Amino acid sequence: MLERSRREMASEILRNKYWILRHGKSIPNERGIIVSSLEKGILKEFGLAEEGIAQAQSAGEQFLKVLEENNILPQDVRICFSPFSRTRETAQAVAKEINISFPGDQCEEMNELRERFFGPSFELQSHEKYAEIWALDEIDPLTPPDGGESVADVVSRLVSVLTTIESKFQGCVILLVCHGDPLQIFQTVAAAIKQDTISNNGELGDIIRKVLVPSILSQHRKFALLTGELRQVA
Repeated sequence: MLERSRREMASEILRNKYWILRHGKSIPNERGIIVSSLEKGILKEFGLAEEGIAQAQSAGEQFLKVLEENNILPQDVRICFSPFSRTRETAQAVAKEINISFPGDQCEEMNELRERFFGPSFELQSHEKYAEIWALDEIDPLTPPDGGESVADVVSRLVSVLTTIESKFQGCVILLVCHGDPLQIFQTVAAAIKQDTISNNGELGDIIRKVLVPSILSQHRKFALLTGELRQVA
């Protein structure tokens, strides 16, 4: 009941409803390597693995069921996705399942939704190196790995995504097809916005500025998603 109340209050701040989807299992996931640069991420060779294609199709089926259960028409859906091949392929699979055109007016590639760049020293290295980055995040989410992006850097572009979408659309269901770290960080900010609306209603921009503090941003790992996982945010 309390969670429902929080969502209703947050919805007074946001003009649209938001769902997130982490891309299906990718070839980098299978190989156990980090591919976080835009230059490499857009390459077909780093797209979805066979298992990831099945996960993307399944996520599309789940999303369609959500739409049908809530009497939401396909024309009221907008899919915003990262330009990386693994996210683009995931978004395309979902669009097919819910019967909207891809590419098309309802599907928008947004560069700001790209993967968090972990820096050149981590690129193409083992997934085990993620632990080093997340340990740094817990200590100081404002400090980036060498040559990469900090949690705060990712927040800046995700806030840009949110404000752009909120200015363009109203009353839509927005599906963000993105990556693990950016989606963890997005949920961290969204959860803080929900909490803030309990005691202090205000403008979206003002609320976001108040929640962007290290004690909040350092907790993003609590919102981890599996590959192909669909989740409602707000």
